[in-house]
Amino acid sequence: MIAKDIYYVGVNDHAIDLFEGQYTVPNGMSYNSYVIVDEKIAVMDSVDARFGEEWLNNIRTVLGERTPDYLIIQHMEPDHSANIVTFTNAFPEATVVSSAKAFAMMKSFYGNDYADRRLVVAEGNTLVLGTHTLSFIAAPMVHWPEVIMTYDTTEKVVFSADGFGKFGALDTEEDWACEARRYYIGIVGKYGVQVQAVLKKAAGLEIQAICPLHGPVLKENLSYYINLYDIWSSYRPEDEGVVIAYTSVYGNTKKAVLQLAETLKANGCPKVAVNDLARCDMAEAVEDAFRYSKLVLATTTYNGDIFPFMRSFIEHLTERGYSNRTVAFIENGSWAPRAAKIMGEMLEKSKNITYVNPSVKILSALNAESEAQLNALAAELCKA
Repeated sequence: MIAKDIYYVGVNDHAIDLFEGQYTVPNGMSYNSYVIVDEKIAVMDSVDARFGEEWLNNIRTVLGERTPDYLIIQHMEPDHSANIVTFTNAFPEATVVSSAKAFAMMKSFYGNDYADRRLVVAEGNTLVLGTHTLSFIAAPMVHWPEVIMTYDTTEKVVFSADGFGKFGALDTEEDWACEARRYYIGIVGKYGVQVQAVLKKAAGLEIQAICPLHGPVLKENLSYYINLYDIWSSYRPEDEGVVIAYTSVYGNTKKAVLQLAETLKANGCPKVAVNDLARCDMAEAVEDAFRYSKLVLATTTYNGDIFPFMRSFIEHLTERGYSNRTVAFIENGSWAPRAAKIMGEMLEKSKNITYVNPSVKILSALNAESEAQLNALAAELCKA
């Protein structure tokens, strides 16, 4: 039981290897659904297509002989909507509740917009179940345009759609912030302005619990989670530290990066994270870049451009609104180094970037001049 009359009926998925076809999830995923049992019964969201029968069994276990009156769909991604048809076939008297845009998506996804059994809701609309009254909150582009969130005014519970979600099934133990950060930056991170708008709405609510569509229900120390979402969605660094993201062809750029990392640590830099972009989990590297205050990009000039993994990494950053950071460049080139120029051009649309100048320039391999530049860079990055 989540709160009085509110029950969890979601499922865990340990078979999945890539979430949304790109994010590794070593501890699986949860697809969360909830039931509010009152004079009228509301089921909050569906689950992934592969778990329809398990989900229905969970609902029936909670309800016994009773049947749901409403299915409330807050978000139309198939990991939350895929069993709408399964539900409506199982409970033909139930009404589907969602936003106008969601019903249009239902028609596209599943061939039915439920015109004969639907309730369209928008910002500020309410649904009375008995002692529980649900109030709907528009949350467009967090992170799809049709999204609504739901506030149970009786028990002070927010059903937050994909907001405050995380990777990982519920039957595994892991740090919330690590996987919630990677989830947020990868999936929601582009939409910081829209998240900020919803946080302002939430500031006017008394909240006892947050029920997301992925990850655990949050009940304790809610200010901690809300503060992290405020930091992430306003693109502020969460921690002081230096992230070095690099690519290296023959090992010379790598040697420079490792030397810089050791010098930073020797100079007392609080945190140094090194990511080999050709080998690491790209989502983890992107997470580091958004978490920490300073970023060093180190790569070779490659075919008159930059190494492909570095180009992809920077595109991940700029797509998600990377800003408010200190950035330094290390470029390597045997005859015409121009990597620093290209990386700078790629970051031109990023806001409030402070560049450490000049860049470190390596001509094939480190020498006395480029080592001196590395040492100067380390000293600059370690300044308070």
